Amino acid sequence: MSVRQTSNTGQVSARARGLTHTDPADVPLQDALTAVGDPVRRTILRALAAVPDWAKACGTFDLPVTKATRSHHFAVLRAAGLIEQRDEGARRLNRLRRKEFDAAFPGLLDLVLREETLGASP
Repeated sequence: MSVRQTSNTGQVSARARGLTHTDPADVPLQDALTAVGDPVRRTILRALAAVPDWAKACGTFDLPVTKATRSHHFAVLRAAGLIEQRDEGARRLNRLRRKEFDAAFPGLLDLVLREETLGASP
């Protein structure tokens, strides 16, 4: 099930008309694995896990990709039920949907977020 984003007034902003959020329970396992399989998307997820909900705008991520590619990565994460986005003025803010994703795929997000420590030598 996808949900269209609305503002605090219940209106869909012109910018957000195409912005939908997928319930993680509706995401096939392969789509979830594909979403977390990309290193740029894992960087986004780790950055969101380190800050409070709605504290990080799309343009504030330090990513080695173009703006168009960045947009694609956010779309993949939304489609996999990993993030939720909302517009506030000219900024698009992000939230990691950890609780919802963990209910659908227990332990997967924990592995992604611990990736750097799992590969480290003792």
